[in-house]
Amino acid sequence: MRLTLYTDYALRTLLYLAVHTDRRVAIREVAQTYGISENHLVKIIHHLGRGGFVHTQRGRGGGLTLGRPPEEICVGDVVRHTEEDMALVGCMSCSGDGPVPCLLAGGCHLRGVLGSALDAFMGVLDKTTLADLLQPYERQTLMRAAASATPPSP
Repeated sequence: MRLTLYTDYALRTLLYLAVHTDRRVAIREVAQTYGISENHLVKIIHHLGRGGFVHTQRGRGGGLTLGRPPEEICVGDVVRHTEEDMALVGCMSCSGDGPVPCLLAGGCHLRGVLGSALDAFMGVLDKTTLADLLQPYERQTLMRAAASATPPSP
């Protein structure tokens, strides 16, 4: 299983916001911290907002905050929201009669094994929240990155 960059950036953004729950964060700050295209990040933030993971406020004093506490954001939910296709192989997303029908579709055991593997993978993510991912190393690293990315207030 390989997650898309879209999901990777979404998770990184949520981790950044989880470290900075005391303030609103600018998209530019997140983009600069991770070296992500600001335009691409805007699309991701919009999608996360539609899913209730992020709250956005426009205008002066605006910015991003988490849509709910880090303890209530399940990594599995984020992955399901951001990944378009969770099928490990093409036949998992259909009955086996896709563009190139699979000869084994009627009783394939490989499909079952891969389905079990995907279930196990998602099971781990479903037991993990953003708060679980914010160990001292992550917290300190993201705080240091924010201090160098944000100009000091007058």
